[in-house]
Amino acid sequence: MPAAAQLALSQSTKGLTMPHISAWRAALAGATLLLSAATAAQAGTYDITVDKIRIDAGNFRKNGIGYNNSQTPTILRFKEGEKVTLNVTNNLREDTSIHWHGLILPFDQDGVPKISFDGIKPGETFTYNFPIVQAGTYWFHSHSGFQEPDGAYGAIVIEPKGGERIRANRDYVVQLTDTHPQRGKRIMRNLKMSADYYNRSQRTLQDLIKDSGDIGLKAALEDRKMWGRMRMMPTDVEDVQGFTPMINGESTEQNWTGLFKPGEKVRLRLINSSAMAYFDVRIPGLKMTVVQADGNDVKPVTVDELRISVAETYDVIVQPKENRVYSIVAESMGRTALVRGTLAPREGMAGPVPPLREKPRLTMADMSGMMGSMGMEGHVMQSAAKPLDDMSGMDHSQMNMQPKPQPMEGMDHSQMGHAAPAPKAEAAPMDHSAMTGTDQPMAGMDHSQMGHAAPAPQAKAAPMDHSTMTGADKPMAGMDHSRMTGSGNSMAGMDHSAMANAKGQGDPFYAPGSGLTPKAANGGKFLSYDDLTARKPLYKDRPATREIELRLTGNMERYIWSINGKKLSEAEPIVLKYGERVRFKFVNETMMSHPMHLHGMWSILDTGKGQYDPIKHTVSVAPGTTVYTETEVDVTGQWAFHCHLSYHADAGMFRKVVIQGGPA
Repeated sequence: MPAAAQLALSQSTKGLTMPHISAWRAALAGATLLLSAATAAQAGTYDITVDKIRIDAGNFRKNGIGYNNSQTPTILRFKEGEKVTLNVTNNLREDTSIHWHGLILPFDQDGVPKISFDGIKPGETFTYNFPIVQAGTYWFHSHSGFQEPDGAYGAIVIEPKGGERIRANRDYVVQLTDTHPQRGKRIMRNLKMSADYYNRSQRTLQDLIKDSGDIGLKAALEDRKMWGRMRMMPTDVEDVQGFTPMINGESTEQNWTGLFKPGEKVRLRLINSSAMAYFDVRIPGLKMTVVQADGNDVKPVTVDELRISVAETYDVIVQPKENRVYSIVAESMGRTALVRGTLAPREGMAGPVPPLREKPRLTMADMSGMMGSMGMEGHVMQSAAKPLDDMSGMDHSQMNMQPKPQPMEGMDHSQMGHAAPAPKAEAAPMDHSAMTGTDQPMAGMDHSQMGHAAPAPQAKAAPMDHSTMTGADKPMAGMDHSRMTGSGNSMAGMDHSAMANAKGQGDPFYAPGSGLTPKAANGGKFLSYDDLTARKPLYKDRPATREIELRLTGNMERYIWSINGKKLSEAEPIVLKYGERVRFKFVNETMMSHPMHLHGMWSILDTGKGQYDPIKHTVSVAPGTTVYTETEVDVTGQWAFHCHLSYHADAGMFRKVVIQGGPA
């Protein structure tokens, strides 16, 4: 009992007889137990050590870094409303840190060296103190060097006040990672030496023979010439291959297992803690009902499979009704590796391991942003999956328009039926009648009823689908004209860059014709961002005060990744003002997907649902696409904003964010 409580007890017992004292003490003991329980919910102290560990992946062993001397991720269980104290002791010979991914907290507790604090020196203990103001599934990891890829990650589960809205009989964390036999520093060194160092999926003579059979030898050779000019390969889906996927620190061979009784509801808290790998998750024989995304409740949506980008979390509910084993399958987006965990009615069982599916290949749709930024023109655009005379999937977002032989007259866009998200403001009719840039006038192109506006600070740009446009003798699906220039006449203001497919024509968060558009293994429902709807609004829906464009850029040959063409070391901070609502426009000009993570604030993903847009801490931007988010700037201090692919962030796709104003 604390000294103050003991003192109060001694003072309160003066003058009482023994029976009275005994009764009083019994009552006090009961009250003390209740007080202790309440105090436990209000304040908790947790100790974490950062240690060198030996990681056993089943097929290899390596030296790594872990928490509390274990390769099994530490799970921190908090309660909403609790104030936590976390003592982190650094047992390494180098500085370390812990970032609490997705948690809303004071900036000096965020754990990013050189931005929010100085880091934790070897042998020192740093104490974090912050209130828990949210509920849901999150995670934590080192933000120092490549310690996270080397094993420094764990999970956070926060119980909401009043308990979970959707109850389950069992509750498991399923934390995914891409454990590589090499250390992070060595991987980065090899990538800088050759960006294709880990590409084990390079095209072979057999691929040329197959492509020749599909599209003809000439087309196949032209396709390879075009990719060669860009110094790219359509198999560049994953920068780093050769990893072993793991669930909760266990490989397929080691077989992580969650138990159930038939008929029980099981909550699986999916967390992708990988350095680089996106995973497609399915449980053959079971539907998954998604109830939470990035810690925030969403209206339940039932799917057969979902893609979880690096740093995202999803909570799903499954209900196995049969007395048999089920496989939790997490297959990398590049189809180079998978891990199988098991749901079983008893210990000692293992689910079947499916074969890897066919590897995806990038198409011109995925390369569209890069080709635009490179100013490529006059080349033959085509993918191995499409004939040369099919121009679907083409993004001309920054290409100079050269004279074309086909007139563009008669191209009526008036009933194109572009999909949501719709702009917040009415779009003014776009008169192209005086536009030049080809050898034919563009008169007759009536956009008056297109229902999309140029991106203004208070307007959400509607995606445009050109797949059914007429007026030329070739389909123009997937063409982004947002930065086309002609002979002195700019087409600025024609924002076709949010090129989401129309409803029912594929996932609107992938470029039309993309080779990365996911499909469920059983042909069923695959989760899209477009399916996510916030259960209740976190903020009032209001117009953004301004828009900030973030072009995701890079030089694959030199393995430099950047934002707006500048690495972190070359760029000024992004300055936001306390109290404003900022609209971010992400334009992916690379052929890689980028999971963008803003520290300390929520990213409201624009899916056209207004105040019911999903609320996330990490948003994936697929190749050749434009994605919009909005952020309420309701914190002070300075924060990190970066791609969560570890080697992209280290190579420069990173920004510091500074908040001006706000409470002292």
